[in-house]
Amino acid sequence: MKFIPALDRYIFRLVLMPMLAVFVIAASLLVLDKMLKLFEFVGNEGGPITVVFRMLANLLPEYASLAIPLGLMLGILSAFRKLATSSELDVMRAVGLSYTRLLRMPYLITLVLAGANLLIVGYLQPTARYSFERLDFELRSGALGASIKVGEFTTLQDKVALRIEQSKDSGRQLLGIFARFSSPKGEVATISAREGRFLALKDNPDTIILRLTDGQIIQDQPGMSPRVLSFSRHDLPIDLPAIQKFRERGGKEREYILPELLRIGWSDSVTQKVRNETRASLSYRMVEVVMMLLLPLLAVALAVPPKRSTSPLGVFISIVMVVAYHKINEYGQAAAAQGRLAPEVILWGPFVVFAALILWMYWRVAYVPGGQPIGALEKAFAGLGKKIAALLKRRERLSGTAQ
Repeated sequence: MKFIPALDRYIFRLVLMPMLAVFVIAASLLVLDKMLKLFEFVGNEGGPITVVFRMLANLLPEYASLAIPLGLMLGILSAFRKLATSSELDVMRAVGLSYTRLLRMPYLITLVLAGANLLIVGYLQPTARYSFERLDFELRSGALGASIKVGEFTTLQDKVALRIEQSKDSGRQLLGIFARFSSPKGEVATISAREGRFLALKDNPDTIILRLTDGQIIQDQPGMSPRVLSFSRHDLPIDLPAIQKFRERGGKEREYILPELLRIGWSDSVTQKVRNETRASLSYRMVEVVMMLLLPLLAVALAVPPKRSTSPLGVFISIVMVVAYHKINEYGQAAAAQGRLAPEVILWGPFVVFAALILWMYWRVAYVPGGQPIGALEKAFAGLGKKIAALLKRRERLSGTAQ
């Protein structure tokens, strides 16, 4: 760090903490919202709680791809807003430091985060999305031990009906067991037991033993009277249903890494629908990453308020612009995947428009004396604030008079 000028180190410190705070808050809010839904889903499927955290871990790359640009922009905006409101920015400009020079450290941070985001959306996110889909499939199919639910009847291979009243010790101790077996010959056996536990067979992984304790067996055979037998311990073999294997990665365009998208998007060996989907996914990922290179300019343009003003309007507009651009890209990806428009038009077109708008806003701040790209909005916002304040004061006076 001693080779980095003091000015750059100072700006780095100003950018770092707000950037990390926004990143953590944004990612946490997204994770918490999904966590509640996953807990409900896994609980309904009867799966282990640990799978919730495994699924959330596979969603982190997707959430990070949105939280990183937002944290980067708000970190830079917060740093330059602090410099502007404390008049430090005026001093720096007075001694000949241009905005281009002041943006040296923010752009170094941007290049690092853009590279990290490219790695995330190009490689980590597709594989994590596939792992999430695989966990979801295994949970629904019972491969995670979720096929037998407490308090509900579970059917195994259409010949065994099993119900368990209570489960303890992480499912190793089962209480209140009821089972009904039927054979192709019409024989039916109804079993009830006080408790039991599952035991695995080393030589036959497709069969497990349900060891029952203190129960009764009612055997009902065609043409014969039912027989009732009591037992203190009884081993009941149960054939496990065959678990369908999950598909290979690549069933959806979101699961392809960047080299695969480049290969499939222009291949003649796939259908036009697949080409549209892969090219749309490729363009969507690239415009999201390339737009990060313009975020420092947008942050500076919205960070500097008018003189003698501390209006937070620029912060609000920056969040709206980033989120709106992200949603426009999501719509463009869906439309391009359906073949309605070429991805180069519907995804790179808005990028060009946003880039032109950001460059104009930065030019107004950096090269036009007293230039304010959102000056009209600032005046309208200030006027609205004064009207609201006057209305509140009038309401307080009327309330005091009434009392």
